[in-house]
Amino acid sequence: MTQPLVLHRPALRPVALAAMLALSGAALAQPQAAEPEASLPPVTVSSSGLQLGADDMTTPVTVLEGDDLVRRREATLGETLNSEPGITSSHFGAGASRPIIRGMDGPRVKVLSDGAELHDASTISPDHAVVSEPLLATQIEVLRGPSALVYGNGAVGGVVNVLDGKVPTAIPQKGYEGSAELRAGTGAREGAGAFALTGGAGHLAIHVEGVARDAGDYRVGKGWAPDGEATRKVSGSFNRTDTGSVGLSWVGDSGYLGAAYTRQTAKYGLPGHNHGFEGCGALGNRLVCGADEDEDGHDHEDEEHGDVPVVDLRSERLDIRGELRNPFAGFSALRLRAGVTDYVHDEVEDGAVSTTFKNKAYDTRIELQHEPVAGFKGVIGLQTSERKFSAEGEEAYVEPTVTRRTGLFILEEYRLGDWRFEAALRHDRQTAEAQTSGIERSHNGTSASLGAVWRFTPGYQLGASFTRASRAPTAEELYAQGLHMATSTYERGNADLRSEISHNIDLSLKKTSGDTTFGVSVFHNRVRNYIYGRTLDELDGLQLLQYSQANATFTGIEGQVRQRLNRHVGITLFGDVVRARLEDGGLLPRIPAARAGLRLDGNWNAWDGQIEWVQVARQNRVAEFESATPGYGMLNLGVSYSGTWARGTPWQVYLKANNLTDRLAYAHTSFIKNAAPLMGRNVTVGVKVAF
Repeated sequence: MTQPLVLHRPALRPVALAAMLALSGAALAQPQAAEPEASLPPVTVSSSGLQLGADDMTTPVTVLEGDDLVRRREATLGETLNSEPGITSSHFGAGASRPIIRGMDGPRVKVLSDGAELHDASTISPDHAVVSEPLLATQIEVLRGPSALVYGNGAVGGVVNVLDGKVPTAIPQKGYEGSAELRAGTGAREGAGAFALTGGAGHLAIHVEGVARDAGDYRVGKGWAPDGEATRKVSGSFNRTDTGSVGLSWVGDSGYLGAAYTRQTAKYGLPGHNHGFEGCGALGNRLVCGADEDEDGHDHEDEEHGDVPVVDLRSERLDIRGELRNPFAGFSALRLRAGVTDYVHDEVEDGAVSTTFKNKAYDTRIELQHEPVAGFKGVIGLQTSERKFSAEGEEAYVEPTVTRRTGLFILEEYRLGDWRFEAALRHDRQTAEAQTSGIERSHNGTSASLGAVWRFTPGYQLGASFTRASRAPTAEELYAQGLHMATSTYERGNADLRSEISHNIDLSLKKTSGDTTFGVSVFHNRVRNYIYGRTLDELDGLQLLQYSQANATFTGIEGQVRQRLNRHVGITLFGDVVRARLEDGGLLPRIPAARAGLRLDGNWNAWDGQIEWVQVARQNRVAEFESATPGYGMLNLGVSYSGTWARGTPWQVYLKANNLTDRLAYAHTSFIKNAAPLMGRNVTVGVKVAF
């Protein structure tokens, strides 16, 4: 497989990016003879634990809703969030992409569905899809850093909470409400449609929703010639997904209780799959590969450019959600989130199932919010889950496992004048049992966080937090043993891994009102016993990964500053950078490259639009056996028109164009960056109606 040419262009240095954001904010915030101040609308963060506004949070939070969410939505959760400061994606073709927060991914980033953990197989491998449908999301929240510890001892990177309407929480005023949307894209000849409908009377409400998506192999930017082939389509990058849900709730004056059944089926390809590695194994710390032919005389070299394996996925989930306000004296709310998941996906090669992955899980979360006591307001809770995971077939590199987790947590806040203080404490116990070998490992961990927000002058606030977080190793990190062809690795677990201990400092400065608004955050995260796949050997593109531990540090800055030029036009400068290294000076693999961008937005009557340039630096800070990735620039455009019909029914027509210059670009965070570059020029048009 050919390696991309490394372009020697000036890199975006962390100090330079910090200076740009800080100086821009300071300069633009000077008094101006402009029109009256424009304040940002308040946004409630559901995953904050205390239903706080985004400006009350002690650590940075991103909330996508309304038109912003419509503009950013893509086929996967990772690509939807990829352009937000501090967030990138794992990018594994078009069917699988998981969010990466501040350089941390996999089990360090929790993905929630309205506060309940999603149980799929995406934390096990980047080629496994996240079973969350962006087209059905009503709001997406991202909490950065380990301060999200109230959602589990693994959330040291952050939390992504996807809100939806599958369980009704209120009776529609007119008896019904809903929406419908159609969209089409040129990059992969994608067609998608979504609908949602809620109806109710008395105390009962019912909700139905669904999405259908059909996208072919996508085209990349100009100049791609894999192995000398004159093609611009990534073979096996198609994605076909169907999602449906039905929910029923009892709604009263004091709260609600409801349930929803969701089923998702998907078929998507796995680009970069290499059958040439079949028969390879590990001999000590070296890779060895057998003869080109297996026992039945089949030559796998002939299959390297043959049919791409296909993931055939089915996920069924039952969600139970409820809230009771003022349940008894001294407490203002009791909340319940519970779910049962039955997940399975087959990896199909040449029409036959080669490997089957199964994940059967349940999770329960109970929160009890108390009334203020001596000025303290907070929530206490219990969370428990069990996951039974198994893999059977050619790529069953992890034996069947059962993982049980139980956690107790408390979150408290105290307000004093212009100050808000926050403290959280959580204790977890995890037991991971390997079913075949009978090995069982238990880990206990205590996490704590302290934070404060100071509104030192109207419209300005300074935030700081310190977190000590514990993360137990996953069953895959403990017990993996075998060939994983999707990522071209042979993985070996380590049953003696200890818990990670993360110490994180986060500082942020915001201006939330006026013609100039900005938010800048810096963080330093020191992780003791950081678990990572250390490459011991490489043979013809196959890497031997040993799950190991070492002390590591993650340091970075992220932010954006917006200047309103007049009533209709504004300009935004944004960017992020993260640096990660081991204590011995070694670098960690697949760390995102630095980014900076400039966005011009405008609105006039019913029109709304924006155009932006995003520059991604080359990434030559690479780990051993890892190749550098060239930088690139992308020009993106979006425009929408909103209106209403005679009876007041709102509708919107939108167009967005990504990578207008058709630039060939590679994602350094991807295991298959050379086999599946980013999509080339893609124009999406859509229409959405709410009623």
